[in-house]
Amino acid sequence: MSALADKLRGLRRQAGVSPPAPAPVTTPSKPRPALPDNIAQLLGVRQRAHSAAATPRRRTNNESSSLPGQTIAPGLQLCETSSAWPPEPPAFHAAFARVDEVIAAERLVLFDTETTGLAGGTGTRAFMIGVGDWHEGRFRERQLLISTLGGEAAMLDCFASWLRPDAVLVSYNGKSYDSPLLKTRFRLHQRMCPLEGLAHIDLLHPVRRRWRGAWENCRLATAERKLLQVVRDDDLPGSEAPAAWLGYLRGGSAQALHRVASHNSQDLRSLGGILHRFATQDEANTQA
Repeated sequence: MSALADKLRGLRRQAGVSPPAPAPVTTPSKPRPALPDNIAQLLGVRQRAHSAAATPRRRTNNESSSLPGQTIAPGLQLCETSSAWPPEPPAFHAAFARVDEVIAAERLVLFDTETTGLAGGTGTRAFMIGVGDWHEGRFRERQLLISTLGGEAAMLDCFASWLRPDAVLVSYNGKSYDSPLLKTRFRLHQRMCPLEGLAHIDLLHPVRRRWRGAWENCRLATAERKLLQVVRDDDLPGSEAPAAWLGYLRGGSAQALHRVASHNSQDLRSLGGILHRFATQDEANTQA
């Protein structure tokens, strides 16, 4: 039998026919044991979570266009408004803020930031910078809002372009918080900081010197209520601003960012009102 098989193989080789390949031998695999219901459910949840993370939610055109203001650079929005209040202060001596010079209104730059947290440091950034000044007899507000992380450099450049060399900054607790934070962001972006060397009126300090002990606290909301009779309705607390911005970055609605802009706008107008109160009151005391 083996001689016949060898002869057949020889004839196939002479005819140029390759012998058929032997069929692969397969061994039946053992069936996998069924997973317990709780393990199978957990794996299903994980698979759905990984699938959702791999395909982030796309924002619709209507949602993108609902951001406050208009786009002036990639990832940067500008909101600009003007109003008759607060009134423009006359030139005043800023002794109440321990700034020993007479200041004209055109030099004043009121500013306030909305940030990703209150801890400060390199991990905290300003996602909105609000700036107020008196322009053509009206109080002008300009707010810069970044809608992407990549818009921060353009925001800093735009803010810097609004500061004159003789500008006088006006803030509420800005010497301790807003100004150091912005200086850090300019440094991280390897830019010259325009805040260096500018006179700075931090209204928190004269408010504290005059009314500490008489009021329950000297927060801006208290000062504006006591001095300006401003009571905010449906105001978004500043502590909720970071969640509003981070929620938008993660694909959420921009609706809360409109409330952040309104909150920042009221901060700027209250700054102007409190400054006017100090400037005119001290001027009257000086003339008397």
